[in-house]
Amino acid sequence: MASQDWFDKDFYKVLGVSKDVSDAELKKTYRKLARKYHPDSNPGDAAAEAKFKEISEANSVLSDPEQRKEYDAVRAMGSGARFTAPGGGGANGGFEDVFGGMFGQGGGGRQQYTYQQGGNYDDLLGGLFGNGRFGQPTGGYRGAGGPTKGRDVTATTTLDFITATKGDQLTLQTGEGRNITVRIPAGVADGQKIKVAGKGQPSPDGGAPGDLVLTVTVRKHPVFERDGLNLRVNVPVTFVEAALGATIQVPTLGGDPVKLRVAPGTPSGRVLRVKGRGVETKKATGDLLAVVQVAVPAHLSKEAEHKLREFAAELPDENPRDDLIARARG
Repeated sequence: MASQDWFDKDFYKVLGVSKDVSDAELKKTYRKLARKYHPDSNPGDAAAEAKFKEISEANSVLSDPEQRKEYDAVRAMGSGARFTAPGGGGANGGFEDVFGGMFGQGGGGRQQYTYQQGGNYDDLLGGLFGNGRFGQPTGGYRGAGGPTKGRDVTATTTLDFITATKGDQLTLQTGEGRNITVRIPAGVADGQKIKVAGKGQPSPDGGAPGDLVLTVTVRKHPVFERDGLNLRVNVPVTFVEAALGATIQVPTLGGDPVKLRVAPGTPSGRVLRVKGRGVETKKATGDLLAVVQVAVPAHLSKEAEHKLREFAAELPDENPRDDLIARARG
């Protein structure tokens, strides 16, 4: 975007927000408008497509702290400042009056700039910032260090649990209609950011393109949950299995069940570990953690209830909560 456009376009008005809008409110407002005007939601609607591009352009500037600062400065200058040759008069002061505060320069001996009729704002501001393009969406300015790198582009995607655990290759479409192939590494976590080099905005002056920064959201699994590189699964066992011991089957993620030995007298909450059946990445592999949950029958027959009472009568006369109460009292 050329800097002249910033004088003409009110991005705050485009998004319907105030100039002091917070980052969180700006993000919320943009997402709402993007859903409303996205081409996928309005097929064949040229007006909606144009509006989507307009709000995307506004958000790309206002969501970037540096660009927003530059934009506000440009808009402030366009609200009535006039430029004259150094030392010139005028109702609104000279060129130095407008820009002196930006560089902390005052009084005599400061650098002089001239704005000649027939020039444009890019010419004027380019001299101030190393011949760069002021207000480019790619950010930064070209100076003695060489061409400017393009702006990074941010995006989000939602993955199912297995895809995030095993890894996959996805094709994403940008707001400009570009298709970008992204390799999702095995073991990517919820909220993790993936950087794809060179898939951002092109440079405004022949430099390297920016990067794509992809934030991943992972859906919950009905059975498994992540614990670092380990996978946890709650495994119900009967009271008899827990009391007398048993061999049980435990599910694995995307594979066949494995057999585990439950030792006699196993309490609820004990963790049984299966080595190497967790999340596998290039650097390490986690384990499967089977958490024993003793299942209590909800309904008993009269005969079963009678035998259970007989069983209880044969147990030692002790309260398993005595130690808990004693420790609570200190």
